[in-house]
Amino acid sequence: MSEPAKTVACLALADGSVFYGSSFGAEGEVSGEVVFNTSMTGYGEILTDPSYCGQIVTMTYPLIGNYGINFEDVESKGPRLKAFVVRELCRTPSNFRSELSLDDYLKRTGVIGLEGIDTRSLVRKLRTQGAVTGVISTVDLDAKSLVAKAQRAPNIVGQDLVREVMPSTPFAWSERLGNFATLAPAGDLVGNSRHVVAIDYGMKWNILRHLTETGCRVSVVPGTATAAEILAMQPDGVFLSNGPGDPEPLTYAVETIRQLLGKVPVFGICLGHQLLGLAAGAKTYKLKFGHRGANQPVLNLRTSRVEITSQNHGFAIDSTTLPNNLEVTHLNLNDQTIEGMRMKDVPAFSVQYHPEAAAGPHDSAYLFEEFCTLMDQKSSVPCAVAAVN
Repeated sequence: MSEPAKTVACLALADGSVFYGSSFGAEGEVSGEVVFNTSMTGYGEILTDPSYCGQIVTMTYPLIGNYGINFEDVESKGPRLKAFVVRELCRTPSNFRSELSLDDYLKRTGVIGLEGIDTRSLVRKLRTQGAVTGVISTVDLDAKSLVAKAQRAPNIVGQDLVREVMPSTPFAWSERLGNFATLAPAGDLVGNSRHVVAIDYGMKWNILRHLTETGCRVSVVPGTATAAEILAMQPDGVFLSNGPGDPEPLTYAVETIRQLLGKVPVFGICLGHQLLGLAAGAKTYKLKFGHRGANQPVLNLRTSRVEITSQNHGFAIDSTTLPNNLEVTHLNLNDQTIEGMRMKDVPAFSVQYHPEAAAGPHDSAYLFEEFCTLMDQKSSVPCAVAAVN
């Protein structure tokens, strides 16, 4: 069987660099911040992570798509990234869980794919100058035209991307690890005595699976929910989710968190970590080199243990702006950026990385148990699952 004819596609960067290759998935033209991820597996989870909204994601591992796509592993209702770049696409996946090829999945969801470029050269460029704005097109192949478009494209800094990915209405979550997702209207699920309200700024579903696995009843609310609306749901704890882009424009989220602190235990991940820092009085900044991959080493300052973590973020808490009531608990061993912190005066803590670790690693899953313990201390509800660290 002969290979189908390929459509030429082009990636142009704002610095003038141009890469020609072949398209797969959808056709068209998009712009976004060009970033890379060093994970060897987990492309299905990466594609459906809402934190990649506004970005063109390049995979450093040379062959992508070999085990296809299965819908048990998705992290949201569909891809939110702008485009997907690989060195070589596997068009004949082989895995008993595969439901769809990567090519067919991107066609179905309207995401442009680019293969056949020198991804090593592209990543070396990004590792030298940091993330840059780019344009991918299958309809305009003129290098000069595309570079000009990339230079005019909006920068991710200062944009409120959360409004593009958060849910429009509250809902309840019942899926545990290893089960298919079931979404119901908020308040319909009963049985577990510990109630967590998760504020969704672009949340990965595996976070919700971990919360239910620890015996929590989970209600999800949009990122624009107010403190009054959340407290009216009588939560035992509030979770602050991951999400895309710059945290500083999200003043509505910061104000909500500020009003929740001290009233209920709080746990934040990734964007939620940055928003907790802003609510406590710290500042954030854009990293020249973001952290994206499943192999980031983090030092737990409380245990002196190194955790290998999954990460996806381009902003960080500025360590020079920490107020006295914030204590750093985790550090990134590659660049010494803050990876975790806790508040000394109220029950609240957060991490910059992803302990839900879809598709891995699992070194930091104990943090969900710490949140459970924090709620137990507040409500005297026994923890459903023993700590795993």
